[in-house]
Amino acid sequence: MKKYVCKLCGYIYDPQLGDPEHNIAPGTAFEKLPDNWVCPICGAGKDEFEPEN
Repeated sequence: MKKYVCKLCGYIYDPQLGDPEHNIAPGTAFEKLPDNWVCPICGAGKDEFEPEN
C-alpha cells in the first residue's frame, strides 16, 4: 500500500498506521478512506494528496 503526501502541509498518510485520531484502522488504504476524511494537520481534503515517490 502506498503512502500519500498532503501537498499543502507535507503530512504523510501511512496506511500501515492508519489515522487513530479519526478512527481509521491500521491497514486502511488511502483509496478506502471516507470521502469526507481530511488531513489531520491542516484539514485539506483527499484531493490535495498525491502518492509519495
